[in-house]
Amino acid sequence: MDPASAGTWDTVRMDPDCARDFVRTHHRAVLATRSEAGIQQSPVLVGVDEAGRLTISSRETAYKTRHLRRDPWAQLCVLNDGFFGDWVYVEGEAEVVSLPDAMEPLVDYYRGIAGEADDWDAYRAGMERERRVIIRVTPHRAGPDRQG
Repeated sequence: MDPASAGTWDTVRMDPDCARDFVRTHHRAVLATRSEAGIQQSPVLVGVDEAGRLTISSRETAYKTRHLRRDPWAQLCVLNDGFFGDWVYVEGEAEVVSLPDAMEPLVDYYRGIAGEADDWDAYRAGMERERRVIIRVTPHRAGPDRQG
């Protein structure tokens, strides 16, 4: 359905819980953030935390991290592994959490996407060495729930 002909975006949105369910089993996504020059996009892996926020691992020095600290708007286009077929977008407010507070959420993020690590001490050391952060996106809108 064309959103312009529907009168409002509400008619093409899906419940954020449906989008969360999709993300729990599909982790490949493109993250869009606002930069000074426009929209910046990055391929990412995305998970869902216990609070229902979408989670992304990034580096403290990454452009997406800097953009989200300045403007917390984020949008994700989450794709299935085969690329064609089902997908969702999720838009919401992002929060960037730095180390040391990010460490356990980074462990949870890894577990949710890849399972158990062979060596959690080595994983934690890598997160510190790479100055990793966790990005949490609270979904406010999601879609589509119809195909045109």
